[in-house]
Amino acid sequence: MSEEISPKGKEYLKGWTPWRLRRYWFYGVITVLSLAIPWITIDGNHLFLLSFDKLQLHLMFIQFDMQELYLMPFLLMLLFIGVFGITVLGGRVFCGWMCPQTIFRVIYRDLIETKLLGLRKRIKNKQQEPDYSKTENKIKRLVAILIWTGLAFIAAADLMWYFVPPEDFMAYIQNPGEHAVLIGTILGTVAFLVYDVIFLQENFCVYVCPYSRIQSVLYDDDTVMAIYNPNRGGEIYNEHKEKLFTKQKDLLSVNTNAECTTCESCVTVCPTHIDIRKGLQLECINCLECVDACTEVMGKLGKPSLVEWSSEKETLFMKGKTQYLRPKILGYIGILIVVSIILGMMGSEKEYMLLNINKENRLYSIKKTDEGKVRVDNAYTFLLQNTLNEDHKYYFDVIAPKGMEGKIKIGNPAEPFNVKPGIVKKKVVVLYADEMLVNDERKDTVIPITIKAYALDDKEKVTVIRESTFTFPRADLVK
Repeated sequence: MSEEISPKGKEYLKGWTPWRLRRYWFYGVITVLSLAIPWITIDGNHLFLLSFDKLQLHLMFIQFDMQELYLMPFLLMLLFIGVFGITVLGGRVFCGWMCPQTIFRVIYRDLIETKLLGLRKRIKNKQQEPDYSKTENKIKRLVAILIWTGLAFIAAADLMWYFVPPEDFMAYIQNPGEHAVLIGTILGTVAFLVYDVIFLQENFCVYVCPYSRIQSVLYDDDTVMAIYNPNRGGEIYNEHKEKLFTKQKDLLSVNTNAECTTCESCVTVCPTHIDIRKGLQLECINCLECVDACTEVMGKLGKPSLVEWSSEKETLFMKGKTQYLRPKILGYIGILIVVSIILGMMGSEKEYMLLNINKENRLYSIKKTDEGKVRVDNAYTFLLQNTLNEDHKYYFDVIAPKGMEGKIKIGNPAEPFNVKPGIVKKKVVVLYADEMLVNDERKDTVIPITIKAYALDDKEKVTVIRESTFTFPRADLVK
């Protein structure tokens, strides 16, 4: 091949690294991170875990329980706004560089079918399907399906690790009869991945995925994408998307300055089977395979690629350089920053003990003590949950309004009590007053109080404050 390249072409292609190889490296990084993240823990808390089993969210090694899942909308906002912002900036680059569908197809088509088994002769030809009628190819395809099915089980397990902690997952799959939902989800996911990657293929991107339809309303003239330059290459299609030329000589007869060789390498290499020279198309996933193909062909001639990763403003309309930090992008960045700050602030207010206080229906009870005093009791139901990973002993203090300090006391429980991790403990708590708090002859008095609950062995970290009330009867009942 080197003999076909002119000295100018050799110089032009010197040091050139195809986008395809960069994508492979990027896929490797994403794959390693996806497999590793569920296993990364500190003190039993995961980097990220949305546990359906224990109804918990682990985020940045902090554990949040069901009552604290108000954080989830902010995580979803970050995800969707981030993807929308990336689309405005770089087109459908998420699809070509990060989407699991694309990564799985590359693994199956480029690695298994082409490199390992030789079913496909060249990675650069994605239009021509192998001849499966041959016995040898039938056997190879069966092997390819078996290899991918094994990888699909790993992918399905990895997906489940984000919802079932890996340490629990390994124990659960040893007793499949007791965890039918988990096993069924894994098998269903594997079946979908096998059908999707082997049979549905890129039709998922073209016909099923809604993202291709959403992207069309997000693009603007500065959106960066794989784009053919008709100003240099010549118009191959008319305004009705009808093909005008299939041979270079016919193109040159109309436009003597046209540089397109009509080799159609950009078409042959496209995984979604489109012709990038036709213009913007929803099927394009910005994988940049066409950019590589044209760069290699035109590079041999010592010319820059006719298919560029550029914007319509720069390549088609020639109105100047692409503006990356334009108002729309800055707006997305600003929203992401605001949402991240709110998420950080709300996450920093994490409570390591969940406490709900419900006052019982009976407002109070009045009785005489052995010392002859009149005692007013108020009963409450405390629902308390230890959200940490170790046992703790809990107790609480009652903070009364000014002038009543120390007059509302704890009658029950008399001693601190132990709560195990993740267990909701129900505790009947009695507060009482054996002194005259309010001398009102006409009505009962509702006194606002503050209850401070805490772990005796980690009071600085595990402390929550709740507001409640203490009802004191009218004076004639107490007297």
